[in-house]
Amino acid sequence: MTDPIADYLTRLRNAIKARHRVVEIPSSKIKKEITRVLYEKGFIQSYKYDDSEGQGVIKIALKYNPVTKLSSMIYLERVSKPGLRKYVKADALPRVLNGLGIAIISTSRGLITDKEAKELGVGGELLCYIY
Repeated sequence: MTDPIADYLTRLRNAIKARHRVVEIPSSKIKKEITRVLYEKGFIQSYKYDDSEGQGVIKIALKYNPVTKLSSMIYLERVSKPGLRKYVKADALPRVLNGLGIAIISTSRGLITDKEAKELGVGGELLCYIY
């Protein structure tokens, strides 16, 4: 596998389309950080790390609207890819869906959203858009 972040987003996308409650994803440091950001911003219900064997697994409980049965994540897009990295400066940070979505950015201060990066005045690698 050459792009673990794209695999992570694809597993989430497929689980949402199949209406799964929980999805298991192979663990890594960057995937754990992306999961943390998604939980803090309210896109997932909960998560748990299971490092009991080998690489470990992240178990993510997906969040759905109880009335409409729609997921809180409608769109997940990988922006920076191994073949073409995308970097943004602090003054050129994108607004996703006019501020309703988030862009996850890898900065010198860790993985943060576009709004947090704007407040801190830092840029970095633009990993993905989620809304």
